[in-house]
Amino acid sequence: MPEGTSAGHPSTKGEGLSWAIGPLIALIAMAVTLFMPAVMNDGDTHWHLATGQWILDHRAVPHEDPFSFSKLGAPWQAHEWLSEVIMALAYQAAGWSGLVVLFGGVMALTFGLIALRLAKSISGLTLLSVLALSLACMAPSLLLRPHILALPLIVAFTAEILAARDEGRAPRLWFAVLMALWANLHGSYVFGMALAAPFALEALLDAKTFPERRKVVISWGAFGLLCLAATAVTPHGVKGMIFPLQLMTMSTLDGIIEWRSADFTRLGPLEVALLASIFVFLRFPVKLPVIRLLVLLLLLHMALRHTRHITVLGAVAPLILAAPLGAAMGIAGSKGGRRVLIAILAGVIVLAGVRLALPITRENSIRSPDAALAAVPEDLRQRPVLNEYGYGGYLIFNGVRPYIDGRADMYGDAFAGRYFEMAKGNSALLDETLAKSGIAWTMLPPSHPLTPLMDAKPGWTRLYADPYAVIHTRTGG
Repeated sequence: MPEGTSAGHPSTKGEGLSWAIGPLIALIAMAVTLFMPAVMNDGDTHWHLATGQWILDHRAVPHEDPFSFSKLGAPWQAHEWLSEVIMALAYQAAGWSGLVVLFGGVMALTFGLIALRLAKSISGLTLLSVLALSLACMAPSLLLRPHILALPLIVAFTAEILAARDEGRAPRLWFAVLMALWANLHGSYVFGMALAAPFALEALLDAKTFPERRKVVISWGAFGLLCLAATAVTPHGVKGMIFPLQLMTMSTLDGIIEWRSADFTRLGPLEVALLASIFVFLRFPVKLPVIRLLVLLLLLHMALRHTRHITVLGAVAPLILAAPLGAAMGIAGSKGGRRVLIAILAGVIVLAGVRLALPITRENSIRSPDAALAAVPEDLRQRPVLNEYGYGGYLIFNGVRPYIDGRADMYGDAFAGRYFEMAKGNSALLDETLAKSGIAWTMLPPSHPLTPLMDAKPGWTRLYADPYAVIHTRTGG
C-alpha cells in the first residue's frame, strides 16, 4: 500500500478518480464470476439447485431427506432454503448463464457496498489496494453456493454497526428485521448476531454517565432482542436458530475441504493480505480500539481454523480497518456515492447482457461427469450406488439417489466419519458397505483410493471409464 501524508493532514491527491475505484473492483468481481469456469467447480451447487426445485414443485420446505437412498426420510434442515429457491429460479430463467449472472450481480453489489464504506476514510491507491486484497481473499470461495448470496447482508450489517458507533447511536431497527432474510438465506447470520455484541459493549464502555449507559443498554438491547427474534422466523423455528452451532460441533468437518485449516505451503491470498497488513501496521501507527482489535483477531482465528471463513475476514476486516488506516496514513476519503452506484448498475447490465448472449454449456468434467452417467443403464441408475462425496450433488440433480452427498450435517458424524475412513482406501469397510447397503454400482474418480480396490475386487467389473469418472458394476449385472 502507498504511503500517505502525515496524520492530521489528509492527502487529496488522486481523489478526483477515487470514485471510479469501487465500480472497477465491483465489476471485476462480477466479470470473474461470469467468465471464470472455476465458479462452477463445486458439486454442492447441484444439490442446492435440486433442493430449490423440490421446494418450488412441492410448495414446501423439506424437513426430511427426499434425495439419498442411504438416509431417505431422515430428519434434515434445509436451512438455506431461500437461497436455493432463488438459485432454482435463476436456473429456470436462463440455465447456468442465469445462475452465474445472479451470483455475479451479488458480487458486484457486495463490493459496491464495501467500496462505499471504505471511500469515507481512504482513497486513491490505498482504496484500490484494500479492495483488491478483499477480492483476492474471497476469490477462492467464489462458488455458486448460498454463502455468496449472504455476502451483501454481511457487509451491510457490519457497515451499519460501524456507522452506529460513529454516530453515537444504536443500529437502526430495520437492520434487525433484515436478520430474518439472512437467517433464511444462510447460516452465517450467526456471525451478525455475534458481531453486534462486542460493539454494544464498546458503546457501553464509552458511555460516561449512568443515563448514557442506560440509553445504550436499552437501545442496543432492543436491537439485539429484535435480531434474536428475527432469526426464529424460518421454517425451522428454534431448531433453525441452534443448527449452525450444532454444525460446528461435528467431528468430521475436517474431512470436508472448506472446513480444513488454511494452507500456507503455497503463497495464497490470505498470506499476501496478512503480509501487506503487517507491513502497513509496522510502517504506520495504525491504532484500533481494544474491542475492535479483538474482533479482528477472532476473525483471523476463524479464517486460519477453517478456510471457509477467509471470505468473512475479507469482507469485514477492511470495513473495520478503513478509518484507522486512513487516519494513520493521513488519507482523505472520497466522494461520488451516486456516481459509484450508477457506474456499477450500468456495468452490471452490460456484463449480464454479454453473459446471457453467450450461454454457458457445461461439458463433461470432474464436477459434471455426464459421459460416465450416460453409460449407466436406466434400470441400474435406480439401484444403490456407492459414489464419491463430490459426485453426490450431481447425482441428485440428475435424479439418482446417492450414497452420500455434501449435506454432511444430515448424514451425521457416525455415517460421514465411516465414509471418509473408507474413502482413504479401507478395504474392509468397503466390503462391508458393498454388502450391507446392497451396492449395485459405483461411481468414483480414476484417482480415488477405492478405484484400484474395485478394479481388483472379484465379482466386479468396469462398465465405463474416462478421465473424470469410473463406473464399476457387479459381474453379470
